[in-house]
Amino acid sequence: MRCKHWRRVPLDLTQEARQKAPSGCVDRAVQCQLSAHEGDEHHGLLAELDTYDAALWLRWRGTCVDLFVLRDCPVTGPGPHREGCCLFADHAEQHTWEDTSEEALCTS
Repeated sequence: MRCKHWRRVPLDLTQEARQKAPSGCVDRAVQCQLSAHEGDEHHGLLAELDTYDAALWLRWRGTCVDLFVLRDCPVTGPGPHREGCCLFADHAEQHTWEDTSEEALCTS
């Protein structure tokens, strides 16, 4: 099950993210993409980048909010399909392929 926390992206960070995103488009609010967790640090995906194996993420903890370019998680699932994880490298909690709910599946 995915974390239920959402965060509005501050206007200054929205503008910075739009400059970095290849499409120039980012959502004004993001949901934490980690599996349900107890900690207060959350990560929302803003955009895939042209840089191979990296994405732009919003990280928030309390009132502290910032943008980060993070490398993609390189771990793939077991079995013949070897589904990739849709999170960033060295993330805490489960890989996205470990969560069987449909909302955790990659949309790309």
